[in-house]
Amino acid sequence: MVSPGILLVDKPAGLTSHDVVARTRRAFGTRKVGHAGTLDPMATGLLVIGIEGATRLLTYIVGADKTYQATIRLGQTTGTDDAEGEILMTAEPEAWSAVTDAAVDEGILALTGEISQVPSSVSAIKVDGRRAYDRVRAGEEVVLAARDVVVSRFDVSARRQQDGFLDLDVIVDCSSGTYIRSLARDLGAALGVGGHLTALRRTRVGPFEVTDAVGLDALEGAPTLTPGDAAGRILPVLEMSAEEARDLRHGKRLGGQAARLADALGAAIDPDGLLVGIVEKRGADLKSAMNMPEGDR
Repeated sequence: MVSPGILLVDKPAGLTSHDVVARTRRAFGTRKVGHAGTLDPMATGLLVIGIEGATRLLTYIVGADKTYQATIRLGQTTGTDDAEGEILMTAEPEAWSAVTDAAVDEGILALTGEISQVPSSVSAIKVDGRRAYDRVRAGEEVVLAARDVVVSRFDVSARRQQDGFLDLDVIVDCSSGTYIRSLARDLGAALGVGGHLTALRRTRVGPFEVTDAVGLDALEGAPTLTPGDAAGRILPVLEMSAEEARDLRHGKRLGGQAARLADALGAAIDPDGLLVGIVEKRGADLKSAMNMPEGDR
């Protein structure tokens, strides 16, 4: 029997997130595997994988803030806003006259904080039931609506002028739904020289770090976080008595106990350290928003 858990994987370049899920299924001998947020084939880094009943926790992880390390190339625009796309425009030498370090810093500042961002047309966002990138590959013109995101950190760690381009190594902390490719595109557009992404690595998803992840060659027997441990990292922990745990598992409310939960959601843990489920406030009571399947706690 496969134990439920959360697995942290360091995805290499050249594979889709689905490829990693498929390999995890083979390594753990189960079909019930999912992930909390896609990484493009070009990208590397942290992919949070749910196994068996722990897949139910992915809903509560996918919306977590994230950290990325990336390289932005200024001076060239591509059709996908990254290095895998067709080159659409290369800046002429005279366009660089206004691109000073100060101008770059000003452009980055304008893309920091609460911003409205148009995702790349080759993103995984669904349009009328189909992924945007599938529609683009089929020859359709796709224009996605802008969305509000938060970029809490947009730092430049290195600048390299080479081959007529300016490469910026950056570190970005951002809300879920932020597209780093779009930041590269928009920075280049603001500077008048174009821009795209040449490298992307996700190093953090909420409380989970890529330094704790395993590579694809180490999936067999890889350690996982129990549902209780994982839930306790992403949500406040509420310790339940055996009677309270039993009531929650049977769909009963805990009357008058909403004050125990400061946030909107909490992880209910029974006396044995097992995850009962995710609880929420309902008036003055606590009730289950999600219960773990029997045997998957």
